[in-house]
Amino acid sequence: MENLGFLIISTFLLIFATLLPYSSASTTRRFHFNVEWKKVTRLCHTKQLLTVNGQYPGPTVAVHEGDTVEIKVTNRIAHNTTIHWHGLRQYRTGWADGPAYITQCPIRSKQSYTYRFKVEDQRGTLLWHAHHSWQRASVYGAFIIYPRQPYPFSGSHIQSEIPIILGEWWNDDVDMVEKEMMKTGAGANVSDAYTLNGLPGPLYPCSTKDTFTATVDAGKTYILRIINAALNNELFLAVANHTLTVVEVDAVYTKPVHTKAIMIAPGQTTTLLLRADQLSGGEFIIAATPYVTSVFPFNNSTAFGFLRYSGRSKPENTRRRRRLTAMSTIAALPNMLDTKFATKFSDSIKSLGSAKYPCKVPTKIDKRVITTISLNLQDCPPNRTCDGYAGKRFFASMNNISFVRPPISILESYYKKQSKGVFSLDFPEKPPNRYDFTGVDPVSENMNTEFGTKLFEVEFGSRLEIVFQGTSFLNIENHPLHVHGHNFFVVGRGFGNFDPEKDPKRYNLVDPPERNTFAVPTGGWAAIRINADNPGVWFIHCHLEQHTSWGLAMGFIVKDGPLPSQTLLRPPHDLPQC
Repeated sequence: MENLGFLIISTFLLIFATLLPYSSASTTRRFHFNVEWKKVTRLCHTKQLLTVNGQYPGPTVAVHEGDTVEIKVTNRIAHNTTIHWHGLRQYRTGWADGPAYITQCPIRSKQSYTYRFKVEDQRGTLLWHAHHSWQRASVYGAFIIYPRQPYPFSGSHIQSEIPIILGEWWNDDVDMVEKEMMKTGAGANVSDAYTLNGLPGPLYPCSTKDTFTATVDAGKTYILRIINAALNNELFLAVANHTLTVVEVDAVYTKPVHTKAIMIAPGQTTTLLLRADQLSGGEFIIAATPYVTSVFPFNNSTAFGFLRYSGRSKPENTRRRRRLTAMSTIAALPNMLDTKFATKFSDSIKSLGSAKYPCKVPTKIDKRVITTISLNLQDCPPNRTCDGYAGKRFFASMNNISFVRPPISILESYYKKQSKGVFSLDFPEKPPNRYDFTGVDPVSENMNTEFGTKLFEVEFGSRLEIVFQGTSFLNIENHPLHVHGHNFFVVGRGFGNFDPEKDPKRYNLVDPPERNTFAVPTGGWAAIRINADNPGVWFIHCHLEQHTSWGLAMGFIVKDGPLPSQTLLRPPHDLPQC
C-alpha cells in the first residue's frame, strides 16, 4: 500500500500538465471552494485541519491566459475567512484580491462569495491562499496560468510537469499559536515540520509513508513548478545530482539560470527545467531546508522527497532511504546560514527581455518612497506582563508605523468616500528619523512604534519607486515583501544603508527581475519600481506571517485614470459585509 501511495501521488502530478496545454482560446472557468475542516494525520498526530474541499494542499486552479475566472468560496467553518489569488494583478477588480479588511470584509460562517476576475497578460506559476489570520498555514494551492503562445524555453521537448508546493506543518492549532503570540508579546512557536505537497518525508516521526515521490523517465525534460507556501520560512530547495534551470519567477519569464539549488521566499514561485540525465532505476533526494537570517527560534529540520527514475521495481527500504538521505543532504543543499549563496542566486535572476516579452521597467520616476522595515520592541502596558525580550512586546513597522487593520474594508470605505475613522493618507514617505539603519545597536535604542492605518496615494499611471530599507533593530533579517495588485521591477539591492545619491546610478534599468514578492536582503535594502496603472487599494506586507501580525505592512491607493477603462469597477452584489 505504501508503494501504491507513492504511485498515486506521482501519477496525479505528472498527468497534471496534460489537462491544459497552451492555447490561444479564452473562456470563463468556474470553480467552487468549500472551506472546511478535515481530519489529517502527520507526524503521529491527528488533528482537524482547515482545508479547501477536504484537500491538503488544496486543489489546483488551472486556467489559460485571457480567461475570465469565477471562484465561489463557501465558508463551512465557524470562523471568518478570505482567499487571496497571490500574484494575480486583479486589474480594476480589487474586490477580488482577498486580504481581509483591506479589499473586502471576511466571508462569514455559512456564507459565500464569488471572486470574479480576468487573467490578463500573465502566464506561469502562481498560488492562492487564505488571507485571514494564519489560515494560510494549510489553506493554499497552485494557480497555474497556461500561455497563449508556446513556451520560450524548449517547450516542445518537455515531457510533463511536477508541481511542488513547500509548506509547514504544525501539530498545534495555528490560530492559537498566533493568539498566544499576540497575547503575550513573545515570539510564535515554530512549526513541527516542512512539507513537500503536504508530505514531510522519512526523517520525521511516523512519516515514512508520508513521502512525496515523483517518477520520471531517463532522458526526458520536466517542468518543476516550485511554490513556497510556508508561513514563516524562506527555504532552500535542491534535487540531488541534478542541475536546475530557472526559466520563470512569479509568472514572468526569465533568462535561463543554471543552478544546483534555489532560495525561495514565502509567496514566491519559481519554474524550473529538470533534465532527467541519470540512469534508469535511480532514486534521488528532493530536499527543502530553511534559509536562516533571524535570531528568533526556527524549525531546524529538512523535508525530503524523492525523484525516482522508472525502471526501479520497488523503492529503497526505509533504513537505506534514511541513510542515503543523510549522506546526500550536505551535497544537495546550501548551509542554512548561506547568505552568500542566497545573494548570488537572487542577483542571477534577470527578466527575459525579448521582443515578445519585453521588460517594461520605468526608466524615470514620478515619486520615490523610502521606508524602513523594522522589528520593534514595545514597552509593556501598565499592569501587564509581557514575554518578549526584556519584559517587552514584539511588534514590527514600516517607517515606524505598525499597521493596524480597520474593522471594515479599506477599499469599500475608499470607494464610498467614507475614510474617516478607517484610514488616513499620511503614511510618511521617508523615515521620520535619519540614523545608521543597519548599524544601530540592536537592543539598546528606543524601539517603540506608533500604530495606525496609514496609506499613501498616487495618480493613475505614476511611475513609482519604493526603497525598502532594513534595520538592525533586534536583528538584521531577510524580509520577503509582497505587493498586491501590481508586479514590480527590482532595480537595485545592496547591503548597508541606501544612498539616494549614489545607489540609483547603479540600478539595472535594462533587464531587472519582474516579481510580486522579493526578499529584501538581510542588513540591506532593495529598490523596486512600479507602473501604478491599477486603480484601487493595494496592500504591501512582509510574507513572514509572524511579521505581518506584528504590523510590518502598509498600503497605497492608485486613483482612477481619466478613461472609463482606467477606473475601479463597481463592487459586486455579493461582496461580504462586516
